[in-house]
Amino acid sequence: MAQYDFIFVGGGHNALVCAFYLAKAGRRVRVLERAPVVGGAAITEEFHPGFRNSVASYSVGLLHPKVVADLDLARHGLRIVVRPLSYFAPQNDSQYLIVDKDARRTYEEVARFSARDAERLHSYHERLDRLVDLVRSVLLETPLDANGGVVDLLRGIALGRKVRKLGVVAQRDLVNLFGRSAGEMLDDWFESDALKGVLGFDSIIGNYASPYTPGSGYVLLHHVFGEVNGIRGAWGHAIGGMGSITQAMARACREAGVEISTSAPVANLQIEQGRAHGVTLESGEAISAEGVVSSVHPQLLFGRLVPRTALPGDFVERIDHWKSGSGTFRMNVALSELPDFTCLPGVAPAEQHSASIIIAPSLPYLDDAYNDARKHGWARHPAIEMHIPSTLDDSLAPPGAHVASLFCQHFAPELPGGRSWDDCREQVADLVVDTVTRYAPNFKRSVVARTALTPLDLERKIGLVRGDIFHGRLSLDQLYSARPTIGFAAYRSPIAALYMCGSSTHPGGGVTGMPGLNAAREILKDWRGGKVRWPLRSAQAG
Repeated sequence: MAQYDFIFVGGGHNALVCAFYLAKAGRRVRVLERAPVVGGAAITEEFHPGFRNSVASYSVGLLHPKVVADLDLARHGLRIVVRPLSYFAPQNDSQYLIVDKDARRTYEEVARFSARDAERLHSYHERLDRLVDLVRSVLLETPLDANGGVVDLLRGIALGRKVRKLGVVAQRDLVNLFGRSAGEMLDDWFESDALKGVLGFDSIIGNYASPYTPGSGYVLLHHVFGEVNGIRGAWGHAIGGMGSITQAMARACREAGVEISTSAPVANLQIEQGRAHGVTLESGEAISAEGVVSSVHPQLLFGRLVPRTALPGDFVERIDHWKSGSGTFRMNVALSELPDFTCLPGVAPAEQHSASIIIAPSLPYLDDAYNDARKHGWARHPAIEMHIPSTLDDSLAPPGAHVASLFCQHFAPELPGGRSWDDCREQVADLVVDTVTRYAPNFKRSVVARTALTPLDLERKIGLVRGDIFHGRLSLDQLYSARPTIGFAAYRSPIAALYMCGSSTHPGGGVTGMPGLNAAREILKDWRGGKVRWPLRSAQAG
């Protein structure tokens, strides 16, 4: 008899969600995480004495309400607060744009730059929301799959009816969203650089591309379908940092009977006759199971842990060509005082300090950042989203001091000319600090300590191949039924008894929990009468 029903490779948030649902269904589950703590990219660390912050992921907005409710995360210690102000975007020494949850205030702020844009903003959001509603309707559904037969045919017809009900205008918007760039769409709608820069920033978050790259419109949409505390489109902060989310998930898992092992790196999967039977740890320990569930990047799973000879040739080719690379440089800084912005002065805590602070003055600025990175390795003028979570959460820094998260684009996953990120890290960190200092002159001298994660560091520390925060580009050829590939989009793999539940599956990246929830549903469909019945034939070497 196998030691476990299911073993999980990787202990990120999606793995914890999936493990919880399987355990609640009565299965024997064990999670194996190579790091000293579970959570993957959603962890909190002390990076300087007295200063703690989220390490990679840094804001709450996409975590699905069903996951929050089913795992009863509030009872397990999770508390999320909504940011009082949505966006503060300094433009220069005298101008800034504020985007608020209050539509009237946002209208007045945008009107300072363009009365025409202020008038059009409501229509823009109204039409975008129709597409958001369509996306929301398929988030918790298994994608249509080439192996789905009649059932998926009927589901495809139902999806077609949803699209038809959108109406002609929304259908055109949908085609534009996937086929055109965010930059083109925003240029059609608005004239103000400030507004287009703020809105366009969403299209490059975790997306190593220009806002004028076709398909970047979907990335923009991907960042607006969430909600926090029942408020659609809102973003918030988890008290204690993003690690408080995954620690609450871990407590829910343990309560449900999940066994969690940290500092337990997996060396390889045990595969016999085309079927997964367990794993072998780097320590040499062998652990047997009825099935294996992976939340790691597909190129780590199928490139290192599974023998290529056990996989079909066309599947290997697809995984080899899976596109990853976010162009992200991630920093945490300890501050002796809050930034004093020239355009909105003051070091006393104010609303601009608790907002998402966006340095993206225009679409050309974002386009130049991408082109710089392609040519030189990094943007000379990077796009930056800065949060100062200690304004909302006094557990992160000593009294009177603060911590700031800086999520920066664009930085090439691999540097040209054979250079190593290990040799350039501090130079680029200086550039990021200097960029913020141009808008807040006291920023550089207020930095007490800092940490910086290059794309290479993100891969080494938390398994984000080429620094990709989504485990794979959110492009049309890597979405929905093609995530990770046509024929294997239903969370199953070519290896019998081997499942996928990470961000490389539908609906993609971000701290959502949805891939884990969806995968659990499919895994439990394959369980009948206390035994696993695998619907796929054992894969043959291709």
